[in-house]
Amino acid sequence: MSMESIRNLLRQEPFQPFMIRLSNGESYEIRHPECAALSKTKVIVTFPEEDREVFCSLIHINSVEMLQRA
Repeated sequence: MSMESIRNLLRQEPFQPFMIRLSNGESYEIRHPECAALSKTKVIVTFPEEDREVFCSLIHINSVEMLQRA
């Protein structure tokens, strides 16, 4: 997955929640654009309620699935 593709999803107005699926089978929901940060090679998904972050390499993102708004 390219950095530009993820950037476009995070900047979408109105924001549409999405899930990223990784090559190792893990998946992470991004329900708000402030819960993800993008670098040149990684997406950092944050979970503020758990005080936790997950670093996902862009080359390991297999797919993106759009989610229903909560």
